[in-house]
Amino acid sequence: MGHGNQSSVSDFLLQGFSQWPEHQHLFFGLFLCIYLITLAGNVLIFLAIIFESRLHSPMYFFLACLSLADIGMSSSVVLKMLHYLYTQQHTISYTGCLAQMYFFLTFGDMDSFLLTVMAYDRYTAICHPLHYTTTMSPRLCVFLLSVCWVIANILALLHTLLIAKLSFCVKREISHFFCDINPLLKAACSPTRLNELVLFFVGGPFLAAPFLCTLVSYICIVSAILKMPSSGGGRRKAFSTCGSHLSVVCVFYSTVFSVYLSPPSAVPTKDTVASVVYTAVTPMLNPFLYSLRNQDVKVALRSLLKGKIFASQTY
Repeated sequence: MGHGNQSSVSDFLLQGFSQWPEHQHLFFGLFLCIYLITLAGNVLIFLAIIFESRLHSPMYFFLACLSLADIGMSSSVVLKMLHYLYTQQHTISYTGCLAQMYFFLTFGDMDSFLLTVMAYDRYTAICHPLHYTTTMSPRLCVFLLSVCWVIANILALLHTLLIAKLSFCVKREISHFFCDINPLLKAACSPTRLNELVLFFVGGPFLAAPFLCTLVSYICIVSAILKMPSSGGGRRKAFSTCGSHLSVVCVFYSTVFSVYLSPPSAVPTKDTVASVVYTAVTPMLNPFLYSLRNQDVKVALRSLLKGKIFASQTY
C-alpha cells in the first residue's frame, strides 16, 4: 500500500453520499432547506432573546449561546456538503479538512457543555430558588461560558494537532460526508494508537461527564418537583420550564451516543444517517423544541416577527 506524508497530501475525497449518485440533487435541495431552517430558527431565537427584556435571564443567555453554537456546528458541516452536492466535486483540501474538523469539534463540544450549564441553571432555579439570583449572577454566567469555550477549543485543537501528525494513504478517501475524527483515523496509514488513547481517555470523559452532570441535575430537579404541592400550578410550571431543555438534551445525546458510542454498523448507510441527524437535523430542531414548549419564547418571537421588539428599542 502506498504511503504519503501529510505534507504531500493536497486533498481528500469525501464519499459520504457517493452510494446514491442518482439522488445528489435531491440531497442538495433537502440539506439546503434544513440549513436555511436551522439558520432562520436559531437567528430568530437569538434576536428574540437579545431584544426582549423579559428574556434577559441566565437561562435565556445560555440559550442564545446555544443557538450560536448550533449555527456554527451546522455551518461547519452542511455548507461544504452543499458545495460538493451541487458541484459534484467531492474533494476537500487537507487544510480545509483539518479546519472543518476543528470547528465541528469546537461547536459540538460547546453544545454539550452549554446543555450541562443550562441543566445546572434549572437545578439552581428549582431546587434553590431563594439563592438563584445571587448564585447565577452575570459574572458567573460569563465565567461559565468562558470555561465552556476554552475547554471546547482546547479539546478540538488537541485532536486536530494529533490528526495533523498522521500520514495518509495515497488514495486519500474518507468514507464519510465530512471530516470527523474516526473516518480520518481509518484513512491514516501511520499508527493511530496515540490518537485512540487520547480519544478514549480525554474525549470520552469530556463526553460522558456533561451527560452525567445533566442527568444528576434532572434527578434532583424531578425529586424537588415531586415534593411540590400538586395544587397551585407550581409543579406544572416547573415541568413546563424544564420540558424544553430536557427535550433538547434527549435529542442531542441520543444522536451523539448513536454516532460515537455504538459499535460501527454493518450497514454503512446507518452510520451516515445517524451522523446526518446529529450534525444537521438536531441543530434545526432545537429552536422548535424551545419555542413550542416555552410561552415566553413564543411571545417574544411573535413580537419580533411583528416588529414590535425593534419598535420598542427606539423609545
